[in-house]
Amino acid sequence: MLDEMRESFGKIFGSETNAEPFFSPGRVNLIGEHTDHEGGYVFPCAIDFGIYALAQKNSSGKLRLHSMNFDGDYGSPFEISYDSIREKLTGSRTWVNYPLGVASTLLKHGHEFAHGLDILYCGNLPDGAGLSSSAALEVLTVRIFSDLLGFNIDGVKAALYSQEAENDFVGVRCGIMDQFAVSMGKKSSAILLNCSTLEYSYAPLELGSHCIIITNSNVPHSLAGSEYNLRRQQCEQALDDIRKVKDVSCLCDLSVNELDEVAYAVKDPVNLRRAVHAVSENARAIRASEALKAGNLAMFGRLMNASHVSLRDNYAVTVPELDILARLAWEFPGVAGSRMTGGGFGGCTVSIIENDRAEEFIDMAGREYERLTGRKASFYRTGITNGAGRIIQ
Repeated sequence: MLDEMRESFGKIFGSETNAEPFFSPGRVNLIGEHTDHEGGYVFPCAIDFGIYALAQKNSSGKLRLHSMNFDGDYGSPFEISYDSIREKLTGSRTWVNYPLGVASTLLKHGHEFAHGLDILYCGNLPDGAGLSSSAALEVLTVRIFSDLLGFNIDGVKAALYSQEAENDFVGVRCGIMDQFAVSMGKKSSAILLNCSTLEYSYAPLELGSHCIIITNSNVPHSLAGSEYNLRRQQCEQALDDIRKVKDVSCLCDLSVNELDEVAYAVKDPVNLRRAVHAVSENARAIRASEALKAGNLAMFGRLMNASHVSLRDNYAVTVPELDILARLAWEFPGVAGSRMTGGGFGGCTVSIIENDRAEEFIDMAGREYERLTGRKASFYRTGITNGAGRIIQ
């Protein structure tokens, strides 16, 4: 991919290129879904699908951007002076709002841009799969600015700047998980992250005879939809009820037993089910990390399965297509565990499968999924990689 990008770079920016190569991964959350906004733990990893970039300083003092995914292999780059970056753009090139948001955030935090930059992006993350392409683009841009302009921004700060760019410039009120996983990913490891404190630790994800397969249901999902917002409101209402009988700052401060003791205070049974998911899922994320550290992949898989059941029955964010994909995986020999991943209402499942059964599983699941739903699924076999940064050649 980088060779093709180098060929296009000079034609797009009108200059010979000594551009530096960068890569930013996507992410998949292995367990710990819909716990981040309740003050709990998540357990993501960085995957080896992502976004590549070539970048170099220019003498124009301007930021010049081009995406081979959205703008084509050739054509004029988007060009803007740093002091003209004020608010997000509308129109045909809305993808530029993510790097513009990063530039605006860095300026706000006192970083001075002594040079213009030419940046060419090209990614292989599947569209609409919920693998955090926006976070990958944001963190990638922070890394480019930091490395080429000498800002020396560390990984945690890169994640926070990227989240701020998406929250305040792009206008999406995302949590920290996606940007943190993209920035702080570690090869062959998953990250246990406390979304309230940003305390984190790594757990080894040496799968040995197993691999990770992401299955895209190709049912589009929207985290901005009314149903997603309703789930958050229901958790807030449950927390308000609980606070009348117990001093607690967030739902995930409670253990499963503690929630059982105060469940009577939650007036609406639907709200209680939402709280049960958040609290039990938080506990599963912690246990999942412990299982991997102990080398207990079977236990890890059972926790993944239980997570999906809770997302289906308690939090109600699965759709029939995701449930079918999970069931097909659970019934297939050689699958350690499988669950929906991401916000829900569409998107993907993530499964851990024996290497020598992977192709057989893909054939079976693809055939049965299409028979049962009329849709075609997409399958991605992925590895676990490091966070965003310069590619050392």
